[in-house]
Amino acid sequence: MLNILDEETFTYLAADRLNPDESGNIPHYISEFLQNLNPPGMPLFKLNLKIGCPIILMRNLSPSVGLCNGTRLLVTKCCRHVIEVKILTGHKAGETVFLPRISFQPSVSELNINMSRRQFPVRVAYAMTINKSQGKFVKYVGIDLKTPVLSHGQLYVALSRCTATNRITVLLEDDTEKLETTNIVYPEVLL
Repeated sequence: MLNILDEETFTYLAADRLNPDESGNIPHYISEFLQNLNPPGMPLFKLNLKIGCPIILMRNLSPSVGLCNGTRLLVTKCCRHVIEVKILTGHKAGETVFLPRISFQPSVSELNINMSRRQFPVRVAYAMTINKSQGKFVKYVGIDLKTPVLSHGQLYVALSRCTATNRITVLLEDDTEKLETTNIVYPEVLL
């Protein structure tokens, strides 16, 4: 369903469906409960997009066209059944493609509910984790170091994503006397 909140914002609602369990019974849950579920690897029930909004692809749709999991995209047009996007990363950067809705089914062990959700395979991506940024290059980088990085090499990966050092911004705690953070390095890994 497409609902235009104003001239710029588009809201896409997913279609959630309960699947029968091993005995063939379909469990009963109120729809509001299913809509509030946010299982890992699945898009949100309610997806709000605007033209020019950066998004990230959550599935491999067509690697030959450049539509792989983690590809950054820019929304160029919102239609009822597809979203027109421009590819921002990879060997197909700059090309325009259309994204359809697809069905997602989380593992029952993660959610304990056998369900499927039909939605566009994207999430809004104004920011990304250090792990998701690995292998990508961006023009501007802002790094939140209010808490130190968690594992070996993450600070290096975060700092090396930007194409120029003068376009890196680092956020530290306000009460910090020194402008420094912990770079976690395990010497045994370096051997």
